[in-house]
Amino acid sequence: MNTLTAYVRSGNPDLTNRQMALLLLVYLLPGPHTVRGIAQSLNVSKPVVTRALNKLGALGYLRRQRDDADRRNIFVAKTREGAEFLEGFGELIGKTGETAREHEHA
Repeated sequence: MNTLTAYVRSGNPDLTNRQMALLLLVYLLPGPHTVRGIAQSLNVSKPVVTRALNKLGALGYLRRQRDDADRRNIFVAKTREGAEFLEGFGELIGKTGETAREHEHA
C-alpha cells in the first residue's frame, strides 16, 4: 500500500496492471519480444497488448521496431525513458519498504 500510495503521489503517469506487467516482462525477461509472444505470456489478446503498447509508446517507455527478416513481426524494444522509470519505481519500492520496516520495529 505504501509503495502504491507513494507512486500515485509521485506525479508519474498512472499505469494499469496490464501496462506494468507488459513493461516488466519486456525489461526483465530476455527478448526479442513480439506482440504475439507478449500476448501469449500474459494470456491476453494481441489487441490488448497493442493498446497497452500505444500508451507505453506514447510515454516513451517502449518502442516498436519492425523485424527486417519478417516484416509482419513487430519487436518491442526497451528505451532509456522506460529503464529510468522502472529504476525510479524500484527505488520507490526500496524506500517505502524501509519505512514500513522502521515502523514495525518502532
